[in-house]
Amino acid sequence: MSNAAPFRYSVPVQPSDIDFMGHVNNASYLNWVQNAVIDHWRSLAPADAVARHLWVALKHEITYRRPTYLGDDVIATVLLEKVEGARAFYNTIIRRGEDVLAEVRSSWCCIDAKTFRPARLARDVVERFFPTTAAD
Repeated sequence: MSNAAPFRYSVPVQPSDIDFMGHVNNASYLNWVQNAVIDHWRSLAPADAVARHLWVALKHEITYRRPTYLGDDVIATVLLEKVEGARAFYNTIIRRGEDVLAEVRSSWCCIDAKTFRPARLARDVVERFFPTTAAD
């Protein structure tokens, strides 16, 4: 179990997200997860690490639970499960109030912003995402 704090990201549902059936298109969920994960990274990583590293998605596994509509108040809750080498594993739950709209498990690769090669994060950077408690 991860000791990372959940990160909440407010999702703006745009008219361009709506498909021919009147609800959010499946592809929009991927954009939401990407935006939420990147915002999570930028909110906790030091500025120099943000400048030196980029993230690319390796895999998304999405389970759709309920449709999402224009005007819905949507929150994506991001939880970083673990970091292994240059990879990070996330679980993101997309909700409207108490209703789970989608669950997304994803893996990401950290890359060097100059070389575009996989890059391991320094331990002190990773530790920012997994706070310890006084009981540890």
